[in-house]
Amino acid sequence: MSKSDRSSKNLQAVVQGLNIGHYQRHIFICTGDKCCSDKQGKESWDYLKKRMRELNLVDDSVFRTRVGCLRVCRDGPVGLVYPEGTWYKDLTPEHIEAVLQEHLLKGQPVEALTIACNPLPAPS
Repeated sequence: MSKSDRSSKNLQAVVQGLNIGHYQRHIFICTGDKCCSDKQGKESWDYLKKRMRELNLVDDSVFRTRVGCLRVCRDGPVGLVYPEGTWYKDLTPEHIEAVLQEHLLKGQPVEALTIACNPLPAPS
């Protein structure tokens, strides 16, 4: 087996292990230092990971990604939930809890934290 074949096989194992291709939603959270302090970003990311595990969202329906910049660079941590394309501001642990409970579990975006909405069109 060539190095390229082994690499491709390893990549597929990672993708399968993460259950990619089976999620209903994807939440991104920006923890970049232009958006929020390092401490605030780490606290929000750690809270999101912990609560998603506690709510059994990790393996089932929601994928999470920590990013360094979503280009809003203010009122952060900033977050984004797809496929709805709902952009959120000020994702402190308290506000993350609201997004988890209302948006990710009940399907209702949290209007008080929403800064924009940009759903992706369905593929044609």
